[in-house]
Amino acid sequence: MIKVTYLDHSGFIVSTPSAYLVFDYYKDPNHDLERVIADNKSLPVIFLVTHHHPDHFNTSIFELCQNRTHAYVLSNDIFSMIVPKKGISVAWMSAGDIIDSLPGDITVKAYGSTDAGVSFLVTLKDGTRIFHAGDLNDWHWNEESHKEEARKAEDHFTKIVNRISEDAPEINIVMFPVDVRQGTDYARGAEIFLSRIKVANFFPMHFNGPASKACDFATYVPAGVKTYCLDTPGKTVEIK
Repeated sequence: MIKVTYLDHSGFIVSTPSAYLVFDYYKDPNHDLERVIADNKSLPVIFLVTHHHPDHFNTSIFELCQNRTHAYVLSNDIFSMIVPKKGISVAWMSAGDIIDSLPGDITVKAYGSTDAGVSFLVTLKDGTRIFHAGDLNDWHWNEESHKEEARKAEDHFTKIVNRISEDAPEINIVMFPVDVRQGTDYARGAEIFLSRIKVANFFPMHFNGPASKACDFATYVPAGVKTYCLDTPGKTVEIK
């Protein structure tokens, strides 16, 4: 069984049988990380950061979980000067890199982004795949962008999604931006992603506006995909 706990913005804890995966820790207003990892003190904690933007990366992660096995997987756009020089196990990743030696038999492959940094595909020992998009999205606004700008943005995004689908045509858990600031295009990226990859469980994130709109799944999620609206820090769901 896997548990997914929402921290804030694009931050999640994914509790797996072999490790706690902490994606894009930005803030934890309810101290949920401490609560969640107390369930199994023997499991390692792996922090994964897709890019340097302050709403995805908080240097306080280097002070957390120091009393247990832990590791850090960071995008290469995060400056090494802000990472402690001692006592920290860091794996730096660019698009295309693979790490298969993480605690808990966790494998990570990095893919591109349409903004800063990378996106992550995590594979567990049993083959379960977990994808965190970071800021990978079809970032354009039809109401403001020129048609050519919108086309180029969508082409760039689609090329990255196609690379992911070649390696992972089916993914168990996906966390993906559904940013309502984009107006009528707010779910365009998610719609394209879900049309090319068979997703079992879908979590919107990076709302930047009313979560109720991002969680109106009937407007953009294909039938058969389980959807979850974790819009309040601390919300948790179990996936069997």
